Amino acid sequence: MPLLLRNQVLEMFDHAYQNYMDHAYPADELMPLTCRGRVRGLEPSRGDVDDALGKFSLTLIDTLDTLALLNKMAEFEEAVRRVVTDVRLDNDIVVSVFETNIRVLGGLLGGHSMAVMLKESGRMVWYQDELLHMAKDLGLRLLPAFNTSSGLPYPRVNLRFGVRGPETRTGTETDTCTACAGTIILEFAALSRFTGDPTFEAHARRALDFLWEKRQRNSNLVGTTINIHSGEWIRRDSGVGAGIDSYYEYLMKAYILLGDDQFLQRFNTHYASIMKYISQPPLLLDVHIHKPLLPARTWMDSLLAFFPGLQVLKGDIRPAIETHEMLYQVTKKHNFLPEAFTTDFRVHWAQHPLRPEFAESTYFLYKATRDPYYLEVGRTILENLNRFARVPCGFAAMKDVRTGSHEDRMDSFFLAEMFKYLFLLFAEEEDLPFNVEDYVFTTEAHLLPLSLSTASNSQAAKLFELDDSNFEWTCPNTRLLFPDPAFPRNLREPIRSAVDKSCPPIISDPGMGHPPLRAQDFMANNPEHLELLRRMGVSLIHLKDGRVQLVQHATQAVSAVAAEDGMRFMQEMMELSSQQQKEQLPPRAVQIVSHPFFGRVVLTAGPAQFGMDLYKSNSGVRGFVTVAEPYNGCSVLSNGEIVAGRIALLQRGQCMFAEKARHIQKAGAIGGIVIDDNEGSSSDTAPLFQMAGDGRNTDDVTLPLLFLFHKEGNILLEALKEYREVEVLLSDKARDRGEMLSETEPRHEYEKMLIFEEGMDGAEEEDCSTEEKDHTSPASSEPVDQSQVTTQEQTTDDSVVGQESVQPAEGLGSYDPVDVGEEPAVDGDYSSQSDDSLVADWQEDLEAFKQMEKDEL
Repeated sequence: MPLLLRNQVLEMFDHAYQNYMDHAYPADELMPLTCRGRVRGLEPSRGDVDDALGKFSLTLIDTLDTLALLNKMAEFEEAVRRVVTDVRLDNDIVVSVFETNIRVLGGLLGGHSMAVMLKESGRMVWYQDELLHMAKDLGLRLLPAFNTSSGLPYPRVNLRFGVRGPETRTGTETDTCTACAGTIILEFAALSRFTGDPTFEAHARRALDFLWEKRQRNSNLVGTTINIHSGEWIRRDSGVGAGIDSYYEYLMKAYILLGDDQFLQRFNTHYASIMKYISQPPLLLDVHIHKPLLPARTWMDSLLAFFPGLQVLKGDIRPAIETHEMLYQVTKKHNFLPEAFTTDFRVHWAQHPLRPEFAESTYFLYKATRDPYYLEVGRTILENLNRFARVPCGFAAMKDVRTGSHEDRMDSFFLAEMFKYLFLLFAEEEDLPFNVEDYVFTTEAHLLPLSLSTASNSQAAKLFELDDSNFEWTCPNTRLLFPDPAFPRNLREPIRSAVDKSCPPIISDPGMGHPPLRAQDFMANNPEHLELLRRMGVSLIHLKDGRVQLVQHATQAVSAVAAEDGMRFMQEMMELSSQQQKEQLPPRAVQIVSHPFFGRVVLTAGPAQFGMDLYKSNSGVRGFVTVAEPYNGCSVLSNGEIVAGRIALLQRGQCMFAEKARHIQKAGAIGGIVIDDNEGSSSDTAPLFQMAGDGRNTDDVTLPLLFLFHKEGNILLEALKEYREVEVLLSDKARDRGEMLSETEPRHEYEKMLIFEEGMDGAEEEDCSTEEKDHTSPASSEPVDQSQVTTQEQTTDDSVVGQESVQPAEGLGSYDPVDVGEEPAVDGDYSSQSDDSLVADWQEDLEAFKQMEKDEL
């Protein structure tokens, strides 16, 4: 099996790399859906994401040492020649210091390391350190960013003009992320030791020293963002994911590469605090640095998937196995790791830009344990990439793992990292052109030789007297750790059952009586119900975001019996939420199928608890859209004759969802789409929900009704403005693009290009909102005062009577909300990307398709 999988990795790499070279080079990245290069300034801005692009053929530089590792020496030599000949680094462009360091500087240094190795073996004898000269040139262009009183770098720098002066268009920022300032040392130290110039390493060390000094001394944790001038923590939440991740990674790897004990001392200090406060096996949850026992959020981001691999380097194998297994089960549940997911393993942010961190940890765990289980994990990664992300011109990022929609994006790290780790996972020792044990992987998986630790550096590392008993200096022997081969499997089993799609049945205690108020009957605006809550010690708190919070304190109940009833009510609320979520079907899809879209644009939609169930429909509902009048759909439609036989577009608000559905159904509509009136809302940042009924029997509603957030709805409205006739398909998931083409129309080449792989089979799998342990935990017998339920407040805007969204607080797990009229509150702001920019995105793509059609003619 490993041989076949290794060859499959090579074929997939060739597919991605060759399409970049054929369709995108010398652009920075490939746009795999439109088969062209992404050139900054010529494409609509994507915000901070574009700061990685510097018009320096980013993907080619990032891929150099991947070519060498995969034993593609002819391609590597040709790529080096292209970089040396074609790439310019003096562009008048503002780039991210962090991204440019790890991708471009790291790529040049990794490429240089490979070229030197090949030259020593008699190949590439023409090479005269050209990549190293380019690396030093780039390092000098990054140095102005470090000109701060603290030594922390500005987050951005102009490659030609630095950070000072009006021509730089940067230098006004005051904040940077911890990882942005703390992920410099490997590349800068390597550059210093390759060139003999200590300046670079000195600047990187100064930044790390400052971060260490600014750690919270009681918790020994660092925050997520920091003021680069004052050193004040701006965001004081601390975790091992986005914003901090590679800071910890580089402390450990700086010790490995440079041999300076100080780095290991700092890493071990931080690691002890991570395991004390952040690690809740198998979860890794952010906390506040000043109050580390207080969780900062109830969801995790996918970047923390690197951490089990780092734990392997540390030698802490058991928690690495546990966290990795949790990540694997989430991957199997959603086909990919969502950008963020909740503590009960639901999607929080649905994107997946083909990140490699999970593959990285899989490789390190296999290397440490030689457990063939991790080969199976790797095969799952390969299969999912080929089934769901592969497109004719490469591999496309997932816009939404729930619906299978793509994004016109293939980041350079996909080639730099993903294929390295997958190839190493399946390759035998004789397949490798060199011994990877002689190198350390940077956070971008670039290869730096360990021989640099003995290279001359005028600023010698300081050695400290350390108590060896406080630190682990070597990785433990895994055979001694796990003498029983079944032990790792025993660690994985409980986690698998916790995340698995089929939840064990919840058995109620037969001794439990019925509380005086049933959760299913509770109404937040009913005075009698509120009085009953008060008697049970349950208080209701109104939150600023429109929700209400239920908190139970046993000491405030009128009697011990009432306190017990209150606890049962809270548990019933959680079980009600669990049941609602089990009944909740996966997200739906609104697919624009008319010319010139042909199914390429797929919008993630929320379902309704009433009307046609698209999950049970093989074909969905297909029809042209029209805007209802009145737009809110809260009264008889004045344009009923136009709406008849079409799918009506409605604005959220001013009446119940079911009322809107009845009005458009009466006018003869075949379906409806409700568009959020909250400007800027997006399925990227807000969890989807079901539209609830109105407390009455809704069996009379037979058409399908879907919900779009404002961003997705605006795309549909702009399409209708641009093309008067827009046809959509309402379905349970995106259909094959080939099915979208009318049989009566000729199929042009550009239409064939839009036919992708089959839809996501796993999207319809049932989610489980709670595990059995949530109902057998000590919370039911002891910490009554910690039971906290967050519920949506009922309003007259599309709300539901008698159904509330519930979320238990710390100690009871977390539940995704079911909507009762207003969208749930989520951490963070809505995407800063404007609707105009989003519309420009697809409009620009359409222009490309039109041009291709002209070329075809």
